[in-house]
Amino acid sequence: MTSRQPEMSVIIPVRDGERWVAEAIGSVLAQTLADFELLVVDDGSADRTPEILAEFAAQDRRLIVHRQQREGLVAALNRGLQQAAAPLIARLDADDIALPDRFRRQSEYMKTHPEVVLLGGWATIIDENGDRRGKDIKPRPGRLHSTLMRKSPFIHPTVVFRTDAARKVGGYRAAFEAGEDYDLWLRLADVGGLAILPEVLIHYREHGGSVTRTRQLRQIYSARLARLAAAARRAGRTDPSARLHAPPDWYDHHPGEFERESSRLFQMLALADPELARSVPVSGIELDAITSHLSTLSTGERKFALVAVLNLLRERKDLGSLRKNLWMLLMRLGPIKSAKILMTAK
Repeated sequence: MTSRQPEMSVIIPVRDGERWVAEAIGSVLAQTLADFELLVVDDGSADRTPEILAEFAAQDRRLIVHRQQREGLVAALNRGLQQAAAPLIARLDADDIALPDRFRRQSEYMKTHPEVVLLGGWATIIDENGDRRGKDIKPRPGRLHSTLMRKSPFIHPTVVFRTDAARKVGGYRAAFEAGEDYDLWLRLADVGGLAILPEVLIHYREHGGSVTRTRQLRQIYSARLARLAAAARRAGRTDPSARLHAPPDWYDHHPGEFERESSRLFQMLALADPELARSVPVSGIELDAITSHLSTLSTGERKFALVAVLNLLRERKDLGSLRKNLWMLLMRLGPIKSAKILMTAK
């Protein structure tokens, strides 16, 4: 570690990242801003990752390796947050690449905008071979506080945030699995300004380790809870999610008051899995769990609801009068797609 406080602490969590972690680290060490520490938190890697990290650490004292026993992403991120010595924290994932001028540009912005606690940026999507893939991700930089209450405009591995602010609001929270970043952004928005630098800052890698349907649903569930908690805080009430210390189970027979209605909704959205749609008892198909939330469904929730309803219509022959209600709900969820289905249905 440097003898004085570095300008920026960079946090890279990694588990079994031997394929790309060297490229990610190399992109950090090549930054035009040289005054940083790089905290790589190895979450119990079982491949060559530890050896790769040791080789880099022996060559550059700015790289500090912390190892933990497969405690998960949130624990790794919080370990980095706890160990950070700089007033600014930059995030990067172990399969992404920071462009050379990224940290200098973000550091300069944060110096000239002391009211901003969270700064994002744009990204170019690349594939597993590093080739460009589709359009760049360019979140709009305006009206971020209002946008954040609907969805996250921040790409996690592009962000820089103030260390003191992140610690003040409690860091990342394990209860918001797969949405821990969104929950943190909402809490940072409670204490300061938000901004997006309208420049491509990283190459964001999309590859074969794609997100499963179950993880997508968990991410959407965590996002709903994070929005509900933020709305309560903004209304001057105590954070209703403060008692959560682990990701809620939407099948819990005794859910807390805070997550009860969301859990009912997500029991239905889970029927986007055809196997679950085939096996759920008819008595367990509670369409009002969806209809009562129609006006507040996010884009992701609406997509899952549409697939869930389609699965029930396609997979079940025992629905009786419920079938008509399913068709009606389908029309409300996606009238254009539903009309096409009705035209081709026998």
